[in-house]
Amino acid sequence: MTETFDHGGGVRSVQVPIPDNPLGHTLVYVVDTDRGPVLVDTGWDDPASWGALEAGLAVGGTAVGEVYGVVITHHHPDHHGLSARVREASGAWVAMHAADATIVRRTRETPARRWYTYMADKLAAAGAPEEHIAPLRAARGHRAVPGLSPALPDREIVPGDLLDLPGRRLRAIWTPGHTPGHVCLHLEEAHPAGLPGHGRLFSGDHLLPGITPHIGLYEDPDDATVTDPLGDYLDSLERVGRLTPAEVLPAHQHAFTDAPGRVGELLVHHEQRLAGLLALLREPLTPWQLAERMEWNRPWADIPYGSRTIAVSEAESHLRRLVKQGRAEPVPGSEPPAYVAV
Repeated sequence: MTETFDHGGGVRSVQVPIPDNPLGHTLVYVVDTDRGPVLVDTGWDDPASWGALEAGLAVGGTAVGEVYGVVITHHHPDHHGLSARVREASGAWVAMHAADATIVRRTRETPARRWYTYMADKLAAAGAPEEHIAPLRAARGHRAVPGLSPALPDREIVPGDLLDLPGRRLRAIWTPGHTPGHVCLHLEEAHPAGLPGHGRLFSGDHLLPGITPHIGLYEDPDDATVTDPLGDYLDSLERVGRLTPAEVLPAHQHAFTDAPGRVGELLVHHEQRLAGLLALLREPLTPWQLAERMEWNRPWADIPYGSRTIAVSEAESHLRRLVKQGRAEPVPGSEPPAYVAV
């Protein structure tokens, strides 16, 4: 049975399952407007997920065909996956920040061979062993990369602007870090239960009550810009904390209050994590070696192939932050590049 919840004030959530994922589900929010329901995210593109979304909308007395618009917090498939199907069923517009829309467009247009070569080269530069890289090299002849055929949005979310939700005040807040175009959405209306604070915040993956989002490198085969995703994330956290919403409606887990308090916890967590990495970097380590030694939710030997790639990207984003702060530096002449604390 599909789990739904009425948050009051014309806002409901639907639990849309994510196949084979420990997160379990994405919370898709349904916001009533004068033109019909608007969805905040859509869930994974899977038959069971689609069925759950349909059933959840029906519990609230509506149908997919009545959806007026779809607002995507970020391009990941557990958020953006069903947007094309919703648009096909309803004619709804689909809105996304330009930075993530660029990623969607690029993943549709870049040949699979280019993606596999890019990923293999990046892992080699991070010091990954050949047995980890070999499957990517072998896959370069494939015609498509699994999961990289998302729908193109047809509207742009402009930070600071009110979105097209007739009868509602939903403002876009740019919160890069988890992705370059991640947005939170501030519902600038009094809380229906009278909780103190400034409206409600649809936080996507940016601010979650009990876990931290993955912060890895922004991947782009055709852009060599040295970005700082962790720095972007920490700056965005502080921006969200200053909004002091009465309640946060995240895309995973559950709704919660005290956004500034949770922001403070996350800022402390990441500073402690950076300090722990500096201790590891008393000896020169490649990003892969650093990832092997970092604390994860299970031993490195038990982390599956794809998750190891994600872990290395997270190690690299933390290294970038330490280098930018002048707390670590690359070891001259090391190949692949190793890093050491300053």
